[in-house]
Amino acid sequence: MESSQSNKFIMAFLATVFVVMTIGISSDAIFSTSHPEKAGYEIAAAEGGAPAAGGKEAAVAVPIATLLASADPARGATVFKRCAACHTSEKGGANKVGPHLWDVVNRPMATVEGFSYSAAMKEFSQGGKEVWDYEHLNKFLTSPKGYIKGTAMGFAGDKKDNERADLIAYLRSLSDNPAPLPAPEAAAPAEAPKPAEEKPAEAPAAPATQPAN
Repeated sequence: MESSQSNKFIMAFLATVFVVMTIGISSDAIFSTSHPEKAGYEIAAAEGGAPAAGGKEAAVAVPIATLLASADPARGATVFKRCAACHTSEKGGANKVGPHLWDVVNRPMATVEGFSYSAAMKEFSQGGKEVWDYEHLNKFLTSPKGYIKGTAMGFAGDKKDNERADLIAYLRSLSDNPAPLPAPEAAAPAEAPKPAEEKPAEAPAAPATQPAN
């Protein structure tokens, strides 16, 4: 009797263990998660160089001579209104925050009497050897602080080619004898096609030598 009861307890225990193991195996199969071979996310880098900001290539600067060919001093007078707070334009005009701009084209830099120039402008002018030609004006008005590091010029610059050219055309008109306009750069002539190389004529084959009789 006692042996039969012990057997029941053993069987019940084994059944319990079997049920627990079965539940554990089933849980692992249901809730298991696969792990990637490599941790993290793989970022594929695109081949080739990175494009310029906005996905556009950097613009090529147009020569000032080309821009001035279609510039309008009347439009430039309107653009100059932004400059009038710091500069006068009339002949004999006084210096304000900036020097007067009468006859400024081809004027030696940093030489207006009575105006206190920054050390950076004096250094750039090389003692007045550098002049405000069209090239210097164009680059300076595009970005004053970018072109002459340390200048006291507060103007941020005008990145629009047409406005800048109109302004320079107006500055050119502020003179009793306006400076001549630069000649636009002529387009490079197209290269003439090279003639096809003639192959040398092949020499006629030598006649076969007859055996001596």
